[in-house]
Amino acid sequence: MLNLNLIPQRLLMVLLLFVVSINAMGQDKIKTIGNKLRSGSTNTTFDAVKGKLVGVEMNAGKKQVQLLKLSFHTANRSSDSVAFKVNVYQMAGKYPNNVNLVTDEVKGYIQKYRDGNPQLTTIDLSAYNIKVAGDIVVAIEFLETKNGSNIGFSCGLLNGGTFHRDSEAAGWKKIPVVGADFSVRVKKLN
Repeated sequence: MLNLNLIPQRLLMVLLLFVVSINAMGQDKIKTIGNKLRSGSTNTTFDAVKGKLVGVEMNAGKKQVQLLKLSFHTANRSSDSVAFKVNVYQMAGKYPNNVNLVTDEVKGYIQKYRDGNPQLTTIDLSAYNIKVAGDIVVAIEFLETKNGSNIGFSCGLLNGGTFHRDSEAAGWKKIPVVGADFSVRVKKLN
């Protein structure tokens, strides 16, 4: 049995603070899911057409997580910013189902073309309390049609592929070899 009277008061306080901080760190675990962010090449391009979706499959894990931040690099070849919203779907076999798990409209913009370099787009999802588990597809949906937009997504080879859907009425398709570099910071929930 440990006799607390024999431990100096200061050492006891330091030990207690250490235990409390370790416990707090274990409760608030943050990790990144999806593909590795790259700012280099843009291998997959899509025209910004209202209703078109582009997304990537991610494994959120067996236990529920909260989505915090979506990030991806693009080269927008139009002279205008392109509006989009974030959608999240559960995988149903080989393709995502059509039920959007995001109940609020989470909007963002892909900035207009600048100096030919891919630009990082980041969307804060933490305020929307989006909770998921298992295999999901995180996608962006273009909110307007921009002629000549040709949005280039930074991609990697053999990293799960890219899902796309041309309209709400169309079925999902997959580009199997090239995956857009979408990544999401998530917080593990207890």
